[in-house]
Amino acid sequence: MNSTSRFIPNRTPCGRTRREFLWQVGGGFAGLALIDLFSESGFFESKAHAASSPMMATKLPHFPVKAKHCVFLFMNGGPSQVDTFDPKPALTKFNGSPYHGEAKVGSNGRPIGHLMQSPFEFQKHGRSGLEISSLFPHTSKFADDLCVVRSMFTDTAAHASGCLQMNTGSIFIGKPSLGAWLSYGLGAIKRNLPSFVVMTDPRGGPIGSASNWTAGYMPAAYQGTLFRSGGSPLLDLATPAGTSDRTQRQSLDLLKKLNEEHLTRHPDESELMARIESYELAYRMQTTAASVVDIEHEDAATREMYGLDEKRTADFGRKCLITRRLLEKGVRFIQLYSGGGHIEDTWDGHNNCIENHKLHAGETDKPIAALIADLKRTGLWDETLLVWGGEFGRTPTSEGVGKPGRDHDWHGFSMWLAGAGVKGGQAIGTTDELGFKAVEEPCHVGDLHATILHLMGLDHTKLTYFHEGLDQRLTGVLDRRVIQKALA
Repeated sequence: MNSTSRFIPNRTPCGRTRREFLWQVGGGFAGLALIDLFSESGFFESKAHAASSPMMATKLPHFPVKAKHCVFLFMNGGPSQVDTFDPKPALTKFNGSPYHGEAKVGSNGRPIGHLMQSPFEFQKHGRSGLEISSLFPHTSKFADDLCVVRSMFTDTAAHASGCLQMNTGSIFIGKPSLGAWLSYGLGAIKRNLPSFVVMTDPRGGPIGSASNWTAGYMPAAYQGTLFRSGGSPLLDLATPAGTSDRTQRQSLDLLKKLNEEHLTRHPDESELMARIESYELAYRMQTTAASVVDIEHEDAATREMYGLDEKRTADFGRKCLITRRLLEKGVRFIQLYSGGGHIEDTWDGHNNCIENHKLHAGETDKPIAALIADLKRTGLWDETLLVWGGEFGRTPTSEGVGKPGRDHDWHGFSMWLAGAGVKGGQAIGTTDELGFKAVEEPCHVGDLHATILHLMGLDHTKLTYFHEGLDQRLTGVLDRRVIQKALA
């Protein structure tokens, strides 16, 4: 061999060098012993093969309940609890005074101002006397249906991780979302529309984007389907010009056959399984989805009720009306976002919380009230759960002296539940005198998730998915509880 020759290893028929072959064989023998031990302990029971069953088939809940659908009205950016559903007279008393308490305030180096009273008047509404601010003149008419949890708290002050935790139970990317868990646990009600639909704000989606409606480590078929509130609900959904239904059906059948042949050789490719299902779903949706979002022929009374012809309420009104139609068609979980992008385009009132909340409450209050009224009129109210809230709340202090902004507050904030299985006309838990921190009956985001699953007929301790050697849960490994007072 001359000096310019390169050494070529002597490979075995299997394509490995002798050293590689011996190394891999040795590892294989050790693995056999480990597999035997795991098998004896029941480690490889049916849970490991959950993804091989028909993914979107309707499944029975763990116990009988009323709620078949869930609508999450996500107020992206973090609404202020002391300006919406948690009145604090002490803030009026100490308005303009420096804060000297123990609660941590301020995030990302933002200036800490003085205590700031709410400019919005709180009044008692309904027979229950539930106190709600003047930001919600329409929703407050349904005070006796609302169960306000005033003692929510979460683990993070950042929008991205806060949205992720509210949607997936974790501050880290890659976990299945609440809608994915419901699709996995209950399946689809009908097969001509997705089980899980998301509609974002035209100004942009939440920070973290699709991570908030992902299927995570579950098969991709459980992830949310993003709908547009105007025009075609899904891009590229229409049949190509010049293509007949018969030709399209034949093309899909051939594509399905080829994909399924590949799937038999690669049974663990959940993305391929989801793609096969998505082609069929798209075919079924071509007429159904288009008719659901076509609201141009609604009568004048409906258009006025949802605010479709008012610039301020038109977008969220369309989303709420489409939501009612999707529920009628059997969609399981729908999430509507108010606010997109960042800062003032969301409920993130750093600069001027007063004007910010006037804007976003004004955009959503009337449509939400219309949705509630319509659900009651159509009979869907008795089988639909509504959830309202953002990723956290806002501080009772201003952001800078004499400035009307409020910073993030993750220690105590408000959300509400309503509809099927919920005991309305009440407030659960309290924050401290000034509204900084949950002090009575504190409810973690995990408790909220446990409660939502319970209202949908699922035991959060039993709804598990086998991944990385563990039975994973939406509520994690810590001890979470159902908010019993919220149940009717």
